Amino acid sequence: MTSGELTAWVAFGVYLVVTTALAVRGMKRTTSMKSFAVGGDMGPVLVGITLAASIASTATFVINPGFVWRSGLAALIHFGVAGTAGVFFGLVLLSRGFRRLGEKYQALTLPHWVGARFESKGMRTYFAGLNLILAVCFVVLIVKGSALVMQATLGLGYITSVIVVVGFVFSYILLGGTYAHAYTNALQGSIMLLVALALAASGLHLFADGGISGFFAALEAQDPNLTKVVNPGAESWLFDSTFEVFACGFIVSYGLVCQPHILLKALYLRSEKDLRRYLVVGAVVGVIFAAVLVVGLYARVAFPDADIAQDAVVPYYIANTFAGPAGALISVALLAAGMSTMDGILVSASTIAGNDLVLGLMKPMDEETSSKVALKASRLILVAMGAGSFALALNPPQLVGLFAQAGVYGLVAASAAPMTFGIFYARTPRAGAFAAAVVGPAVHFVLHLLLGVANPAVSATYGVLASTAVLAIACVIPGLEPAKSAVEAPEVTPESTPTA
Repeated sequence: MTSGELTAWVAFGVYLVVTTALAVRGMKRTTSMKSFAVGGDMGPVLVGITLAASIASTATFVINPGFVWRSGLAALIHFGVAGTAGVFFGLVLLSRGFRRLGEKYQALTLPHWVGARFESKGMRTYFAGLNLILAVCFVVLIVKGSALVMQATLGLGYITSVIVVVGFVFSYILLGGTYAHAYTNALQGSIMLLVALALAASGLHLFADGGISGFFAALEAQDPNLTKVVNPGAESWLFDSTFEVFACGFIVSYGLVCQPHILLKALYLRSEKDLRRYLVVGAVVGVIFAAVLVVGLYARVAFPDADIAQDAVVPYYIANTFAGPAGALISVALLAAGMSTMDGILVSASTIAGNDLVLGLMKPMDEETSSKVALKASRLILVAMGAGSFALALNPPQLVGLFAQAGVYGLVAASAAPMTFGIFYARTPRAGAFAAAVVGPAVHFVLHLLLGVANPAVSATYGVLASTAVLAIACVIPGLEPAKSAVEAPEVTPESTPTA
């Protein structure tokens, strides 16, 4: 065992112990379905860090820098500029209204919120099923990315690494639910913050000779397309138009806010007055996390002749840039990055399963009994999800980032329009919202799977636009009535949203 591996094992061991202790603390506060799902009494700094850590997962820290390594500046702008702008625009625009309506309806999940907002049990069940199916796609991305880092850091085999990742994260969420997710994310997010700064600074020496122009000259010497805002090269078919780089990056990232493990964070807070501080903390930390994407360019310049698999760019860069112990510590932090998002997805997915599917199929019961049944069902389904994710992660797609995008973007196409209209337009018709929720993912999957649109961001963007058009038309068709309770909901206007 090398000194780097020894350091990594010690650091990973400490991380496991501390995370387990936080999960046990969370377990003591998890006494009902509400406490498992949203908590509801947390401070804005804790939730803001949790938010940023949930957004910036293995995708940001491990997988997406590989796209930047392959496609250059165009990919960096797509993910780091357009994508970051879309996420925070969505959070600022939607969080207050989502929280107000969520409190009115006592919603514990996104499908619960949608079903209550539009007074539709069918919409609630539809969104619950869609969330569960598509959440697994993203979990597989995180498991594979974390396993690759664990292989390079701890010297374990891929299958053993998958077992450790799945077994550990699923276990502590099984214990503590949302409290475990928030407490561990505060730890993971703090570690990730330090590592993001270290990685962003690690390539500054590459600018020492010729400055920015010299750095870009080194990229251009390998491939002139790497320095273009739009990359027309055959290797960069994902970022070869302005529409793909800017519009798709912004629109899809706006829609990603409507994922259950992101927008639901607004319900973790003690009160609405904490929203502004929560968003500021999330925005500042999130921008620092996004800076990690530049590692893809650093790897291109520092190791121009290296033969690297795209998904393994970050582990390779760390192993060849940082001395043994330092590289090991950073790699352990990357494991924390993956786990910080996976636990949030698991909390939301298992809560959806218990609260929106199981209870929806059972006869009405008193609140205390239904809470106990839903909590038990959530934990059982969490075990089943662990088994399914493990099986898929054993033989994942070659470019797991595209696999995850294809799945998650289906949820984006389904939820972006109905939730935006539902927050800001009280008279949004139920039938129009349901139609939009079906049309969006249908357009996305038909384009991507059947009509050869290889870039899932493009097909999802067309899905969002089609969904929005359907709902806008439905809003002006006479005779389509809105949900009665929505008309009486607390008023939300764009001017009332917090600014970060």
